[in-house]
Amino acid sequence: MIAPVSAQEIDAQITGGSLAEVSATLTAMPPADIADVLDHLPRKRRGIAFRLLAKSAAIGVFDALSAHSQSELIADLGTADVAEAFDNLDPDDRAELLDELPASVARSLVQQLSTTEREMTGVILGYPRQSVGRRMSPEYVHAYPDETVSDALDRVRLRGHDAETIYTVPVIDRARGLHGVVSLRDLLLADAHTLVGAIAKTPIYAGADDDAESTAQRCVDRGILAMPVTDRDNRLVGVLTIDDAVEVIEQARDTDEARAGAREPLKQPYLLSSIIAITRARIVWLFVLAVSAILTVNVLEIFESTLDQMVALALFIPLLTGIGGNTGSQAATTVTRALAVDDVAPRDVLRVAGKEMRVGVTLGAILGLAGFAVASTVYDTDIGTVIGTTILAICIMAATVGGIMPLIAKSIGVDPAVFSTPFISTFCDATGLIIYFSIAKAVLGI
Repeated sequence: MIAPVSAQEIDAQITGGSLAEVSATLTAMPPADIADVLDHLPRKRRGIAFRLLAKSAAIGVFDALSAHSQSELIADLGTADVAEAFDNLDPDDRAELLDELPASVARSLVQQLSTTEREMTGVILGYPRQSVGRRMSPEYVHAYPDETVSDALDRVRLRGHDAETIYTVPVIDRARGLHGVVSLRDLLLADAHTLVGAIAKTPIYAGADDDAESTAQRCVDRGILAMPVTDRDNRLVGVLTIDDAVEVIEQARDTDEARAGAREPLKQPYLLSSIIAITRARIVWLFVLAVSAILTVNVLEIFESTLDQMVALALFIPLLTGIGGNTGSQAATTVTRALAVDDVAPRDVLRVAGKEMRVGVTLGAILGLAGFAVASTVYDTDIGTVIGTTILAICIMAATVGGIMPLIAKSIGVDPAVFSTPFISTFCDATGLIIYFSIAKAVLGI
């Protein structure tokens, strides 16, 4: 068994000039492991390491690299050096890479493709970026319902080498209309003279214009090895394989996690990302949050006279804004996750609002009683009443708003992750302060 080699070790060997050792080390590794090492190498050393690979290995390694690393290699080595590797990519992976490249470079690479590969790539590029059509593979083996199992297996043997998968075979008519699916297992176990239509099953399929993330989640949840993808006329145009579905979900998860932390995802590993790239990923959100925070300052200015009359109220502001922000963030995270797995949809906004309102009442009652007890002990019952009532009201407001914001975002075509934790926290801060001082003025008569 070959001991794993880290990117740091390869980097040190290249820097030290031990290129023969690097070549021997990489040659002994599987393509996927080599790609992982190259993805974590600095850009200059990545190009050197790639040139040290044998031509046969370089094609497989290039296929396994991230789209960003692929685009940098093309920029550094030139289109001629990677033309064959580009031609051997699956059409969906090729389309993802083309999105990363400058238009002139992309055009040059596409022109070097064979007519068949260029046509398949063009089909995928014709769909919106976030659609299933952009992530499907147009390379598949099909069967006809009126042919025998023997004929279908002959086609699998003939075309299986070029197909993305052969384990699920779509069943179509002569006009490519989708009729069903049949597994390779069922074909192998069935009598050779049985008609395919007799063993085909009702398909679970997606439209090419459907959202890629929700479709990928459905594919993974149901354990579908290859989901047929059809156009608006129900004609088969490709298949979404489960490995591509998992990749879509992982990319969406990385984006959601990044935006929940008020930043954009990095295209490279952190240590390889430039200061400019990291700054660019964070600065926009910081501007948005800075502008949003002005609302909180304005609220404090409006109630400045109230604070002057009862200075003790200022001591509880961090507690109340923290509770509001955290409650809203919890609700938003929960509902965003429910959206991702199709547990809820924008049409459920009233049901979600009602549910989160009840959750807010329960949380607010428990926390409010605790706040009332502590504030009454330290100060007096009037302050305790203000704090307890405010916590109850803030929890109800924050949970309800946090729960419906992702649904509203989804309904207007905005990524729910955009309504990230910091944004909701800022909103709840400003609104919570208005609630707090309004209750204080009513209870304390100030």
